[in-house]
Amino acid sequence: MQLELIQDLNAFQKLEKDWNDLLSKSASHVPFLRHEYLSCWWQTLGGGEWERAELFILTARDQNQLQGIAPLFIHEKTLLFIGSYEISDYLDLIVPPHLSDAFIGNLFNYLQEHSSEWETLDLYNLRKNSPSLPRIREAAFARDWTYEDEVIQPAPCLSLPGSWEEYLQGLDSKNQHEIERKLRRAEGYFLPLNWYIVEEEDQLDREMDDFLKLMAYHPEKADFLTDIMKSQLRKTVHVAFQEGWIQLAFLTVGGKKAAGYLNFDYDNRLWIYNSGLNPIFENISPGWVLLSYLIRWAISKGRVSLDFMRGDEGYKYRFGGVDQYVVRAQIERDST
Repeated sequence: MQLELIQDLNAFQKLEKDWNDLLSKSASHVPFLRHEYLSCWWQTLGGGEWERAELFILTARDQNQLQGIAPLFIHEKTLLFIGSYEISDYLDLIVPPHLSDAFIGNLFNYLQEHSSEWETLDLYNLRKNSPSLPRIREAAFARDWTYEDEVIQPAPCLSLPGSWEEYLQGLDSKNQHEIERKLRRAEGYFLPLNWYIVEEEDQLDREMDDFLKLMAYHPEKADFLTDIMKSQLRKTVHVAFQEGWIQLAFLTVGGKKAAGYLNFDYDNRLWIYNSGLNPIFENISPGWVLLSYLIRWAISKGRVSLDFMRGDEGYKYRFGGVDQYVVRAQIERDST
């Protein structure tokens, strides 16, 4: 493997096809590692999360065939994953399982040879079951570098069965009855209930305006939605829509938007990314209702799982989510 350091934006952009082709074979095939997602992230540095950063992408090739990517940037002598860390739920190295040992070994050799350029490797949002994690730990220990990792958040996920009825039967009886009760109440409401998924790109800007308004009803989300963060979200939604892996869905009550979900429909899975609710409809639990419809939709389309992603909100477990975990790994090189 020959490693190449990429710090030029144009060189990064030219990698798009090879990057996504490799990602499809990677052990960590997640939407947050798509080239178009990370490219949008870089344009705003995570919606303003970072003020000063430089690309530090390391690619590995064998006979001109791309075999591994370390999608990194450097910030004040610290190397981090592009996408770190607030708005990207899962991050990782991009490498097929059978090449992981060789790639991580070569990567750490490179970092050792260029140790004057960095002091800390701070890797957020690796999934605890990532094949990269034990290999990164072994590579650090082999060089007598300090290694620590910690679980930073749960990320509940549920496997989807073949039918909605089977899904409900698999839930705890209390949760099953609560979902059914909320659906009956909403569907019997005196105003008509409808839901839809946005299908036309020329409607996307207007629909995103409405979605961001729904998000902003929540005080913490309102603080999160700075102008630059809104720009980040809009860019991501447009490029992902064009590539066919974004899902923007709404529940309407009497023609007014009561709830919205922004999800990734990717790799035969539904990834629940963000949501917004209109509090005037809270008596009919619009978030639960729309999520129920989305789960039913995912089952009907043959999706194999639904990932609630980071966070321990109670509704995720009531809908059957089982905890997976997200880890932060920190490595400090020997300074001698």
